[in-house]
Amino acid sequence: MSSKKLLLLNREQIRQKINRIAYQILEDNLDEEELVIAGIFEKGYAIAKHIKENLEHISTLQVTLIRIDIQRESPDLRASTPIDLSEIYHKAVIIVDDVLNTGRTMAYSLGLFLHVPMKKLRTVVLIDRNHRIFPISPTFTGLQLATVSQEYVEVILNKENEEEAVYLN
Repeated sequence: MSSKKLLLLNREQIRQKINRIAYQILEDNLDEEELVIAGIFEKGYAIAKHIKENLEHISTLQVTLIRIDIQRESPDLRASTPIDLSEIYHKAVIIVDDVLNTGRTMAYSLGLFLHVPMKKLRTVVLIDRNHRIFPISPTFTGLQLATVSQEYVEVILNKENEEEAVYLN
């Protein structure tokens, strides 16, 4: 494997992908008055914030942003959120992450909502790598990418003195 980084998306391209996803979410939710955007901390949450801002700019939807925390050091990979899930009952929920690889993180995040009565549940990823172990398919995708499993997709968002970008290592 080469140690050289390959630029996949620059800042402007990331923003274009997120903007397109916001429009797709809006089209999928034309009958809704309120949406819940649940971002997987940390990078999925940053993307979810951008989607929320775009949706508020292009629509009259009330958008609630929540954070999903994954305890990655836990042997059973638990997911939690700092809000009471009863606050999102009977609403459309969109779960957001940066990269979908095996589907494990998204699967555990979905588990958080299994006992929540919702109108619908959708998923968003900026990059879809197609190395599924879990049967997860994103509803909305920024970029679908064919990679080998030894490669690594690095997403850099909102870091001081660093360019926002997506790289393949």
